[in-house]
Amino acid sequence: METEKLNRDIFFNRLRKQEFVRLDKSGEVYLDYTAGNIYPQSLVERHYRFLQNAVYGNPHSNNAASQLSGKKIGEARKRLLDFFNATDYHCIFTANASAALQIVGECYPFCSESFLLLTADNHNSVNGIREYCRGKGGNYCYSPINYGDLSVNEAALNKQLQSYGDKKNKLFAYPAQSNASGVQHSLEWVEKTQQQGWDVLLDAAAFVPTSKLDLSVTTPDFVSLSFYKMFGYPTGIGCLLVKKSVFNKLKKPSFAGGTITLSAVKYSSYFLKPDHEKFENGTVNYLDIPAITHGLNFITAAGIDNINSRIKDLSFLLLSNLQKLQHNNGLSLIKLYGPAHTQNRGGTFLLNFFDTNMQPYPLQYIEQLASENKIALRTGCFCNPGIDEMKHCVLADDLEKYFTGRAHGDYDDYINFTGKMRGAVRISIGLATTTTDIAKFIRFAKTLLNKSVAQNNELALAAAAVQLV
Repeated sequence: METEKLNRDIFFNRLRKQEFVRLDKSGEVYLDYTAGNIYPQSLVERHYRFLQNAVYGNPHSNNAASQLSGKKIGEARKRLLDFFNATDYHCIFTANASAALQIVGECYPFCSESFLLLTADNHNSVNGIREYCRGKGGNYCYSPINYGDLSVNEAALNKQLQSYGDKKNKLFAYPAQSNASGVQHSLEWVEKTQQQGWDVLLDAAAFVPTSKLDLSVTTPDFVSLSFYKMFGYPTGIGCLLVKKSVFNKLKKPSFAGGTITLSAVKYSSYFLKPDHEKFENGTVNYLDIPAITHGLNFITAAGIDNINSRIKDLSFLLLSNLQKLQHNNGLSLIKLYGPAHTQNRGGTFLLNFFDTNMQPYPLQYIEQLASENKIALRTGCFCNPGIDEMKHCVLADDLEKYFTGRAHGDYDDYINFTGKMRGAVRISIGLATTTTDIAKFIRFAKTLLNKSVAQNNELALAAAAVQLV
């Protein structure tokens, strides 16, 4: 095991120097991989040569340049399906993962007899599907998460899955990995849920950059993906994978350029294309989609299992050091939300900083201080309100009072209204992260040891608006 770890260290340190040297040149410690990956140098160089060496046209035309674009898009589509062993799926290219999820929301056959079940841990782009369900007369509910490790309460989930037997078109939506806490939810739920008559939407955007998803083994009905989260480039392209057996269950409510074989003006009718193209509105990003092939080849060369093991190595190092950060009075500097071990988690960590009196450091201060030290991290709620509500003990009554009492609101307004803390610091590691990056972050964190927020007037004013629940 030690030899394997040493070999991984050598491999990824070499990869860092070959592909991500600009990180070291800038002195930046990048710890925001869940928000966006860092592209390898060879990927953009290959794509640059691709753009230089031929003429590409709109694939909806039939000239040679257009046919070449269509060929390269087809190659990228096939490469993607091969990468995930997804021979039983259609691949729909979208503007991003949110657009992929919107297709499910708009086109899934929700009705008054439908039911949508979501886990409380979900990205807002998944949460938003409830509005499509509700708009068509369907019902929805959330399956709760456990306070301790932010995992899904399996007893409650199983009970909910066994309910609603009288409903039809039941959809269960959950993330393979939380974009907020890094918790990895069991892929076994897919088959278990399907056996009880549910369709399954798996949000895999935060999972697949560092973990293997084999769609010949795990077979959700719908899978949403984001490519810049996998290998940094291109941005502006996502994907929805739809199992062929349920493809016709999606009922597209409209049409657009590129999605039809024929439409009319003098007679109100049209014919949609029969495959993935009917969901690819307009002209797809034909100049950037071929870069997906280069990105997937890069991941394959590095080895997804190798990447996963590397993330676990670095996660163990980070978690071990975070647990050692204590003030002289024995109180912890860091409160970690979610698992304090490497099992069932990815390389995303949710935490807050506390002073010697357990007073929270304001998020804005942490982010500013980190930026001054060339550390890129993220603060806020990360488009995942369920996780934030759980870790800060936000009550449904408080939320009802807030939302029903105003026509508009935001993060700061909510804090002022309730006097309760919201948000956290999120750091996330990826393929290009090194042990040196981890060490620099720990050194940064240590600068906050044995200090009091109250001793700093600026901090005290910022912290006065919040209190830990």
